[in-house]
Amino acid sequence: MLLVFSVITLLYLFLIGRLATGFDKVKTIKLDTIKPKTKFSVIIPFRNEAENLPELLASILALEYPKSLFEIIFVDDDSKDNSVKTIKTVLDTTSLKNKVTLTDITIIKNESVTHSPKKDAINTAIQLAKYEWIITTDADCVVPKLWLDSYDNYIQKNAPKLIAGPVAYTTNNGYLDAFQTLDFLSLIGATIGGFGINKPFLCNGANLGYPKTYFKSLNGFEGNTNIASGDDIFLMEKALRQDKNSVHYLKNKQALVITKPQVNFKALLSQRVRWASKTTNYNNNFAKLVGLLVLFMNATLVIGFVLSFFGLLQFKYLGYLFCIKIGVDFLLIYKTSVFFKTENVLKHYSWSCFVYPFFSVFVAFISLFSTYKWKGRQFNK
Repeated sequence: MLLVFSVITLLYLFLIGRLATGFDKVKTIKLDTIKPKTKFSVIIPFRNEAENLPELLASILALEYPKSLFEIIFVDDDSKDNSVKTIKTVLDTTSLKNKVTLTDITIIKNESVTHSPKKDAINTAIQLAKYEWIITTDADCVVPKLWLDSYDNYIQKNAPKLIAGPVAYTTNNGYLDAFQTLDFLSLIGATIGGFGINKPFLCNGANLGYPKTYFKSLNGFEGNTNIASGDDIFLMEKALRQDKNSVHYLKNKQALVITKPQVNFKALLSQRVRWASKTTNYNNNFAKLVGLLVLFMNATLVIGFVLSFFGLLQFKYLGYLFCIKIGVDFLLIYKTSVFFKTENVLKHYSWSCFVYPFFSVFVAFISLFSTYKWKGRQFNK
């Protein structure tokens, strides 16, 4: 058993170490002073987001990109609250309303025809989009003022077909928020590291861009509409199969979209089960390998703790495995936190290391058997 644990740990060390070195290989993009010319259709699906929409709208209205070069399409996915009214009220009352006319911001109803309402919402908006480049984000996000400038700059200097942008959590001193932020930093670091070693396997639909014609050439979300989530990763997998070199990462702080952590443990668990439930449908072999190895590593620590508790494994061996894991994890998380200037959350790293293996294994286990609830809806795997 110890030999198996050791092999898993060494493989994990090699994997995370590679991702950590890959993080540095992705060049940080600096904005040049060039005339903006790319036209964007920004698509934002929403459902019951009345509380978050004012902050998102304020950030949209503060965008410095020329107003004539972008439109915003909000897609109402059968909201039961005052989301639509909130958007209209903010646009009618804000002092900035003259900077973006109502014709630049539209609200449409989602045409839900599959088991994936969010994919349906994006697809509905794409059919009505005026411009070639599609950018997606979520209603619980805040976008930076140079967000579209960053995309335009990158598009003009490169030839991407799909651009994955950075996403991070807001941080505060709450323990649950800190735990989520550290977990999310590891995902961001792994995402960037994957691009750095030329094996992209993660992206986030809260900050994703692609040409409309390219989306249609990939047949959009066809083939995975039976899965509720995955509007980002499954589309990227299609793009990678067609042309790996056309998928790029926009490593730029000025393109960083900020979102919020879950408000309580129940919501966090539901979110993580939703994420875990789609991993069995990945077509990317490297993504499957990463997912399995991360699960095996965490399971090794959990099983090792149980065995040690009953005297079947010496605690010192468990300690060796644990130190190797948290050491290499810290390297990746540290790099990511420094880049996004969230180092303050690292003070919570020590205690979260003891919690995470149990949380991770628990999520993986219940995702195999449980449905999950999201935005007031019940979904199967």
